[in-house]
Amino acid sequence: MAARQPPSIDAYGGGGFRVSGERREGSLLILSDEPRLWPVRAFAELGPEHFAEVIAAGPREVEFVLLGTGTVQALPPRAVREALKAAGVGLEFMDTPTAAREYNVLAAEGRRLAAALIAV
Repeated sequence: MAARQPPSIDAYGGGGFRVSGERREGSLLILSDEPRLWPVRAFAELGPEHFAEVIAAGPREVEFVLLGTGTVQALPPRAVREALKAAGVGLEFMDTPTAAREYNVLAAEGRRLAAALIAV
């Protein structure tokens, strides 16, 4: 069985992303190399429930979550940090433009990560 190719984030802005050539409106979650809509519209509404799929996948599938916090880097809420830590999943956070670029580098290296990116 051939290794699965992770998607690439080709562009971001205007309220969405271009992922592997396809425009996706809204925030984005990439988990198990599958991009999907992520129902977070703003950093202020971020909660542990938004990471349920990542937590369910656990550390066997996800080494860490790369969180794009929007236009400005911000410390995620304590409840989010604690939920991920309890699940054995790491957390790296930065503004969304930086996270989108970093995702491509880390995915190309074969890292087991999830990307949770708030649209800008």
